[in-house]
Amino acid sequence: MIEKSQFLQNAPLSLPAMHTEQLSLYYGKKAAFTDITMPIQAGKITALVGPSGCGKTSFLSCLNRLTDLIPHTKVSGSIRLDDLDILNSRIDAIALRRRVGTIFQKPNPFPFSIWKNLAFPLQEHGVKNREKIKWLIETTLEDVGLWKEVKDRLHSSALSLSGGQKQRLCIARALVLQPEVLLFDEPCSALDPISSGVVEDLIASLRGRYTVVIVTHNLAQARRIGDYAALFWVQGEVGRLIEYGTVEQIFTNPQHDLTSAYVNGIRG
Repeated sequence: MIEKSQFLQNAPLSLPAMHTEQLSLYYGKKAAFTDITMPIQAGKITALVGPSGCGKTSFLSCLNRLTDLIPHTKVSGSIRLDDLDILNSRIDAIALRRRVGTIFQKPNPFPFSIWKNLAFPLQEHGVKNREKIKWLIETTLEDVGLWKEVKDRLHSSALSLSGGQKQRLCIARALVLQPEVLLFDEPCSALDPISSGVVEDLIASLRGRYTVVIVTHNLAQARRIGDYAALFWVQGEVGRLIEYGTVEQIFTNPQHDLTSAYVNGIRG
């Protein structure tokens, strides 16, 4: 039997912070957002809020270079993961995405079995030890509250799961690679209220274990689970960062008139 401590030997000793400096993104000649300078605190949950089309999801996509996959995009400025400049062309984007995982708005499990949805990314990233794969899958499914629900049908299609279960499986698929940062793009918006509550509680439970950034249009959700919040807005047809601060400050003592209007339901 392999000791579990061996499975965790590559786990980070401390969680990384991220920081963007004058970050801008262009789709062709059109700016999605410009000049965003913002810290992302290690081990905390940062909520990105603001109306549709203000660049929140585009900003999120930059943080693990998913923008590389979109033709005719240009990213300028800098993004640092601790001391690593992730926009450096020498950085392996695939390796980066193992450290910085993404969970999307619509649950998107692979059309495989539940088991293979988690074994496949491990194998693709070079994990070959069967006992380690088994332990990681079981531990991760327990971590997202799915183990008891699926342990007797691990080799059934993941597409047979409910919407909320699919989203938790997608979170597990990111967690099984033992990332340091998790990016959530409106992870509850396609779910019913009960499933949404389960996923929201799961995300809140990740605080202190992962550095989390979540895009949400649900201000109540941002206030419930966020430690920090950033308001994005469209000004001159370009996404801008209007205000960043603790959730408490943003919702109770905003410094910008737009922030005050948005969190009080007057704008947006």
